[in-house]
Amino acid sequence: MRVLMVSDVYFPRVNGVSTSIETFRRTLADCGVEVRLVVPRYAGEPDEPGVVRVAGRPLPGDPEDRLVGWRAMHRAVAEAARDCDLIHIQTPFVAHYAGLSAARRQALPVVATYHTLFEEYLQHYAPFLPAAWLQRQARAFSRRQCNALDAVIVPSTAMRARLADYGVTAPLHVLPTGIPLSRFAAGEGSAFRYRHGIPARRPVALFVGRVAHEKNIGFLLEAMLHARRLCPEVLLVVAGEGPAMPALKEQVGRLGLHSAVHFIGYLDRSRELPDCYAAADVFVFASRTETQGLVLLEAMAAGLPVIALAEMGTVDILAPGRGAIAAPGDSKAFGEVLGEFLNSPSAWRRLRDEAPHYAAEWSDSAMAARLAALYGSLGQRRQPALTAVASL
Repeated sequence: MRVLMVSDVYFPRVNGVSTSIETFRRTLADCGVEVRLVVPRYAGEPDEPGVVRVAGRPLPGDPEDRLVGWRAMHRAVAEAARDCDLIHIQTPFVAHYAGLSAARRQALPVVATYHTLFEEYLQHYAPFLPAAWLQRQARAFSRRQCNALDAVIVPSTAMRARLADYGVTAPLHVLPTGIPLSRFAAGEGSAFRYRHGIPARRPVALFVGRVAHEKNIGFLLEAMLHARRLCPEVLLVVAGEGPAMPALKEQVGRLGLHSAVHFIGYLDRSRELPDCYAAADVFVFASRTETQGLVLLEAMAAGLPVIALAEMGTVDILAPGRGAIAAPGDSKAFGEVLGEFLNSPSAWRRLRDEAPHYAAEWSDSAMAARLAALYGSLGQRRQPALTAVASL
């Protein structure tokens, strides 16, 4: 089976969508599914078999992302889809309309993954517009897009419920992105600490992700004030880049946390990130809009206990209480949980032992097998209609 994935974002732009695409692309091959990609060109990316790059320009105010040309994307997708069996849309912008157009013209099944809860994000990027109006527009936009598809993949049960509330009637399938367990299990924590000047015995809480407003990193900074009362030496390491960085650095200064917070920027996923996970004592996460929380599973695969808010997609991961603690939703209580945890070696060891065993249940190979089965069912469902059309 050959599947065309279409997206407005892909590596070298690092985020959850890029990671999901690459993870499934790699593991679906073992399930007999060949994946072809149509994605933006960012700079001088080398040619890669099975990847079609479409020229784009940096988005105003967000130079990490690209806006691809409407006609160029439609042409590239239509051409790439000619010998494919199904189209899988990954983003709701130009790629969505190019993928949907090609699918309808060529009578192919079309599915999309709903990665991002846009109604919760837009207020951060258009604060001059009424939040309630923005939410209504986001819901209507998502409903129209989803109901034009043969099926919608969602990464969590919370997202399925939210789309159902929007009025989405297309079939909704909960299918998280799996994680490559071996990639995160062999980090060199001591080497990472040495490179970044972190003392070997200093307690380290780690956040990994895009440094964006919706990640609620400011909440973690406030929590650090309370964690330090119980564990004065705790250090918060923030690994990632993004538009919220200036505001967060200003907040660090305002809270007097210069010696307690270390921003280390973007880390290479294959080499530096496993070392970073191995260097930490606990992973902390406070996003209230995460559709899955893949980074929590990465941390647990590395044997790193997690303390996080159980909101939206992270609920599915945190609910069993294995390798993780679902913390209270206010910064004072969250900080106290963090400080008490770091002062309790027995709890630290128990959760560290549990974490990788739990993460193994979310492996990339298991999730790829489920996605391949979904592709197959969509193709079979569409086949009678295609036969009927061919006979006319």
